[in-house]
Amino acid sequence: MSFTAQDVKALRESTGAGMMDCKKTLEETGGDLEAAKQLLREKGLAASAKRDDRDNDQGVVALEVADGVGAIVQLKSETDFVAGSDQFKAEADSLVDLVVAGGADAVSQRAAELEELKITLKEKIELGDVVYMAAADGNEIGSYAHIQGGRGVNGVLVEVAGGNAELAHDIAVHIAFARPKYLTRDEVPAEVVETERKTLETMTLNEGKPEQAVPKIVEGRLNGFFKDVCLLEQPYAKDDKQSVAQILGDASVIRFSQVEIG
Repeated sequence: MSFTAQDVKALRESTGAGMMDCKKTLEETGGDLEAAKQLLREKGLAASAKRDDRDNDQGVVALEVADGVGAIVQLKSETDFVAGSDQFKAEADSLVDLVVAGGADAVSQRAAELEELKITLKEKIELGDVVYMAAADGNEIGSYAHIQGGRGVNGVLVEVAGGNAELAHDIAVHIAFARPKYLTRDEVPAEVVETERKTLETMTLNEGKPEQAVPKIVEGRLNGFFKDVCLLEQPYAKDDKQSVAQILGDASVIRFSQVEIG
């Protein structure tokens, strides 16, 4: 049975063994991947557990804005110890630099470096979300990165039309902490609204409210749901007496993206 370079790569990723050890073992097993994994374990050359099966909910969120272009890259790791290492953070910075310069697909240029990082740091390391946002002429890109333990863990980009840089930044800060899922209620999928409506109806009936009053109560509570999940309807973080839409005034949010660790 023959094997390819992709087989060697897959064996390295799943066992943590070196490239030459993987290649030699595949030769010994006639290209049988499962047999090669077992042989590497028997030789003590493989990690004690397959990295593919591990959780990697730690990592870094790298964010950069330059000349009307914003980018976010989420680089995932298993532990905060690795996520906080200089080597790991430097890789995230290199990736976000590439995205700013060449778009989201540019991260593929560092595929080899990411493979080496997995071996060097002995963890399941992989790319998460990658965001590229280029502002239309006259628009502003606002951004905010929340730093924790010396690394970015929550990054936001927002494109604002008809507003200045300060307003765009303030909206980005709001998004970071209010975590809206949608821009307006029109963007909420119909099935999400229907599921929420049914849940609210059941809750209201279980509270013993008169059946004839249920529709009106549910509509009121559904409006509260929209205020929770829709950016423009949320109470503004710095002044909850006003909504985000009121803070924007004549300006408008075109789009936003939020990426977090965990």
